[in-house]
Amino acid sequence: MSVHAPTLAEAPTSPATRFLRPLLPVVLALLAGAVVLLATGENPLTVYYLLLREAFGGPARIAATLTSATPILFTGLATAVAFRAGVFSLGVEGGFVLGGLAGALLAAHLTDLPGPVVMLAALLAGAAAGLLTNLAPGVLRAWWAVDEVVTTLMLNFVVAGVASWLVTSYFQAEGVANSATKLIPVAARLPRLMPPYQLSLGIVIALALVAGYAVWIRYSSLGYELRQVGANPRFAVAQGIRQRRVVLLAMLISGAIAGLGGSVHALGVVHRFVEGFSPGYGFTGVAVALLGRNSALGITVGALLFGALASAGATVQLFSNVPLDIVDVLSGTVMVFAVVKLAFSWRFGRRTA
Repeated sequence: MSVHAPTLAEAPTSPATRFLRPLLPVVLALLAGAVVLLATGENPLTVYYLLLREAFGGPARIAATLTSATPILFTGLATAVAFRAGVFSLGVEGGFVLGGLAGALLAAHLTDLPGPVVMLAALLAGAAAGLLTNLAPGVLRAWWAVDEVVTTLMLNFVVAGVASWLVTSYFQAEGVANSATKLIPVAARLPRLMPPYQLSLGIVIALALVAGYAVWIRYSSLGYELRQVGANPRFAVAQGIRQRRVVLLAMLISGAIAGLGGSVHALGVVHRFVEGFSPGYGFTGVAVALLGRNSALGITVGALLFGALASAGATVQLFSNVPLDIVDVLSGTVMVFAVVKLAFSWRFGRRTA
């Protein structure tokens, strides 16, 4: 049988409630992290102050946090679209990687065209590549009820292996020791918003997509169908909604957003495709979607949180003896509490419905 993403039909809530709700797992994670820090002889308040300062203490740190949050916004949104349709897709990581490879290759080789044209073509190529990664799992899930958790998770490894093979066999840049493609020309890179920092136009694209998702999922007919299929598949079928079509479209849209995120990351930050292009952005996106309950505001808050932890964790060691592992502990604990909170809400909702 297929494993469905846990969904819960919610009563209308205020923006303040939607903003504060994802913060509960964060607070619990900070408390758990404080226990770990105390056990190692560190002052939790001092460490958390350092993390906050290194995440938001000035233009440079804010730019670094937003840069780290950008790919997570894409992967969190891609995951949320699938979850809305009741599909527990774990294939966002593969879509992100293949989208990054497609965008990087196209941008690096279309040197005769104007920069903006190359950018647009590379972004579209990334979205198309991401869409293709979810095509087979989407068809298998929609028509034969094949478990999407297994197919999408395994496909991530296939995509990573194929991408690495393609680079080393056909697109390896000259004079580079590790597996990497040619650098993308400056004219084809996404413009920087705060030079000389890495923050690029990608953050604007990501936020625009999240805002569009908020309107689309609530007011469009397809958004309504996604919500109905995810909340109650049998009732959706009784309404005349074509469940297979909705599930497949959700998977394809999810893959396209993931691939677009990969190409944005290539054009805006890395400027090529390299080994280890994604340090698990797709799986972090799963945590963000769960943390934010698939809402646009929740996804934004979750992405900023994980972006802050990623950017601050890289520099906080310069000012203390705290190991970088504490950031991994905090990130993992947030994920655990997010899943526990969602599971509790889902089961409680079923019992009281």
